[in-house]
Amino acid sequence: MVGSFASRQLPFPYLSFDMVHCARCGVDWEKNDGIFLVEVDRLLRPGGYFVWTSVSNSHRSLRDKENQKKWTQIRDFAENLCWDMLSQQDETIVWKKTSKKKCYSSRKSGPSICGKSHDTESPYYQLLNPCIGGTRSQRWIPIEDRTPWPSRVNPNSTELAIHDLHSEDLAEDALNWNSAVRNYWSLLSPLIFSDHPKRPGDEDPSPPFNMLRNVLDMNARLGGFNAALLNAGKSVWVMNVVPTSGPNYLPLILDRGFIGVQHDWCEAFPTYPRTYDMVHAEGLLSLMTPHLHRCSTFDIFMEIDRILRPEGWVVLRDEASLIESLRPLIARLKWDSRVMGLEGNSDQKLLVCQKPFFRKQLQ
Repeated sequence: MVGSFASRQLPFPYLSFDMVHCARCGVDWEKNDGIFLVEVDRLLRPGGYFVWTSVSNSHRSLRDKENQKKWTQIRDFAENLCWDMLSQQDETIVWKKTSKKKCYSSRKSGPSICGKSHDTESPYYQLLNPCIGGTRSQRWIPIEDRTPWPSRVNPNSTELAIHDLHSEDLAEDALNWNSAVRNYWSLLSPLIFSDHPKRPGDEDPSPPFNMLRNVLDMNARLGGFNAALLNAGKSVWVMNVVPTSGPNYLPLILDRGFIGVQHDWCEAFPTYPRTYDMVHAEGLLSLMTPHLHRCSTFDIFMEIDRILRPEGWVVLRDEASLIESLRPLIARLKWDSRVMGLEGNSDQKLLVCQKPFFRKQLQ
């Protein structure tokens, strides 16, 4: 992702990450009363780590009075956030966020704790807040007390209750997605290898081991597609996107140990062109239909085309009428496509497309 938090929060909820790492990132941490460090604190889970590498941290640089002044300000801001400095070696410094809420009330100075109106789990490009967030959340769980990876993919009933879900909800979701992933790969394998000089065999494992790596899920819901890929042993990396127009399950996705972000699909996705080998969307067209006064379906697909690599794949599952309505649009994009029915489900269809390596100019 490409992003900036010069004036706005990053599009993640508070308490999202076990570690935040910044290597020569050019952020002036001492500016604006340490508000950029406050944003890092918002993203870190209790007991999480902030690792900062910068040339200005070296002993040689700290001989300079201006660098010394900046370093003193940053160190004081970190202490006021109740961070413990664990290590300072060469150019790298490691801080640990406190796991104890009482620390904030015992401070003599520093940022105040956010009020309820500012403590939100949907920070879609909200303005930076100079206060400490997340202390009222049920998700305030120290990283050492969390279920270890990869077991955290299946949260226990107590952890699910935080997100108003039950074990049965996750079990049913997992059952559906495990079946869907098997179906997708049985369809994709012959398509991917149809023009490939080597057919899959013992020495040539089927996709995605040798063809697909970066996957974008445009409507991730509970993160079930990611979990099913992991369960099936697929060596892929998934970016789970939670549309701003639907329910916000991003905190759950992050708590399961996956990576994800909120996004408005009427806007450009903050990434480079040709980033993904596969783009997947289940139910996105239905979700976006009420919002098509803001952007057209063609606008959304042009954005998919921008971030999809040549010969990359698009797998869409939605209502049959919506899938059928895409045929003229796919023809304009000059993607190769197949529409398939789903066994036991006449209301939905599957659209599998491939972006060609070479194509004539779009019409």
